[in-house]
Amino acid sequence: MNPGNLHGSELHADLVVIGGGLGGIAAALAALRLGACVILAEELDWLGGQLTAQGVPPDEHPWIEHLSGSHSYAELRRGIRQYYRDCFPLTEAARLNLRLNPGQGNVGSLCHEPWVAVKVIDRMLAPHEAAGRLTVLREHRLQSVDSDGDRVQAMQVLDLRENRQRVLRAPMFIDATEIGDVLDLAGVEHVFGAESQAQTQEPRALAEPDPFDQQAVTWCLAADYLPGEDHTIERPRDYDRLRTLQLDCWPGPQLSWTLSDFVTHEPRERPLFVGPTDAETLYDLWHARRIAWRKNFEPGAYASDITLANWPQMDYWEQPLVGVSPQRQQAALQGARDISLAFFYWMQTEAPRHDGGHGYPGLRLRGDVLGTTDGLAKQVYYREGRRIQAEFTVLEQHIGVQARAGFDAAERFEDSVGIGAYRIDLHPSTRGRNTVDIDAYPFQIPLGALLPVRVQNLLPACKNIGTTRITNGAYREHATEWSIGEAAGFLAAFALQRKQPPRAVRAVPELLADFQHLLRQQGVLLEWPQFGALTPTRRVGYQFAAPMKAGTP
Repeated sequence: MNPGNLHGSELHADLVVIGGGLGGIAAALAALRLGACVILAEELDWLGGQLTAQGVPPDEHPWIEHLSGSHSYAELRRGIRQYYRDCFPLTEAARLNLRLNPGQGNVGSLCHEPWVAVKVIDRMLAPHEAAGRLTVLREHRLQSVDSDGDRVQAMQVLDLRENRQRVLRAPMFIDATEIGDVLDLAGVEHVFGAESQAQTQEPRALAEPDPFDQQAVTWCLAADYLPGEDHTIERPRDYDRLRTLQLDCWPGPQLSWTLSDFVTHEPRERPLFVGPTDAETLYDLWHARRIAWRKNFEPGAYASDITLANWPQMDYWEQPLVGVSPQRQQAALQGARDISLAFFYWMQTEAPRHDGGHGYPGLRLRGDVLGTTDGLAKQVYYREGRRIQAEFTVLEQHIGVQARAGFDAAERFEDSVGIGAYRIDLHPSTRGRNTVDIDAYPFQIPLGALLPVRVQNLLPACKNIGTTRITNGAYREHATEWSIGEAAGFLAAFALQRKQPPRAVRAVPELLADFQHLLRQQGVLLEWPQFGALTPTRRVGYQFAAPMKAGTP
């Protein structure tokens, strides 16, 4: 099916994907590999979501270098490294390093500049666009959804460049938006915020449900450091209030080097620098998500290292973003920008220095690596959104170590469509609750979590699957989001080929077996090797340390 005249007001495809984050890209690529014609619509001019537009270097499990759950995700990672080798003046040692970490950040083994990932993603999609099987609509905002009973019929998007409406029609749709906007507009049964223990029996669920108890968001920024220069920004609005802002459960003001430890909640010092800025690795804020280490490049290529700031001091928790009016949502987004700029200004002007002084005026915003002029990312980093009421919901009891007393692995799902691994990691909430950061076993992605309880032809592809607020904290990171989107894309195309609704693939054993066989053929791992032998990851600073048990991948 050809999408038709791109200058027209109505486009047709086999599959419409709304949202160009990692889940949306993976979904589109998967469906395309099975021969489907796809329309991919994204509100921003950049594709990549949390990896690019939100400015978050990959948070990945410690086995990622030799055990990716998806061949296509491994291809993305290889492409990023190859782009540096092809286009950057790397040192010979860096060029020959098979595990090149451009920024040498310690949050993961592939910390890189977001704009590079944009180039690589565009390159991955290019052959399909050239063949006419893929139409990418950048800067198109979802406006409304037309449904008829249990089926979505069409979606309306606004072309922000030309200020014109387009109608997108297909027999199958995927919601890959950052906070599940399609679920809301399509009337798909969903939840958001925190469930109660009575609803989920999860040890760490709340006593009462609270949809407006939501994780903090963060508006990330990029910066370099030029000692001796003054790049102090204009004093942010509301700075006098923000400089004393404090969570009741924190040991001091948020604009401080002292924060609440993720795991223990004891006071912990996390300064900007604890040693040389260009050291290979140190556990301070600067090195946590550093995206360009100048020693990886020829002398003079970079005047300074560049770091990506996505730090606890920048978490915005004063107002929720999901399920509120557009006016309240915009106010919350502005608040997130304000706290990030306030922390940056505080670092430039008031922060205690590692050498005994105060302020680092040489800190300089680097919006160029984020595609902006203000130094902030194009989009806030959303940690949670709306989640479908699914045929199956992943609970803490399925993956949490403490919640699985007597077991040495996560629950094994017979309908697995992928794998992931991450701690259960919840940031402070909009009700003032502290972090939840606990061990989780490497886990599977059950097909039942991708199936809405009622709607027939709409699938989730990212943080909007059937998890709880607790387990969303483990399923939301980069590699798992990609695997979720990939499974959704393959499922949509497979269901169309078989002329069956997606839920039949889970309900009919023969279809499920055929679908899982297809996934394996396409390079998708459905279970962890040596299942039952993997240990959970440990947090060391910002880094998830390698497992301690012998014999693990």
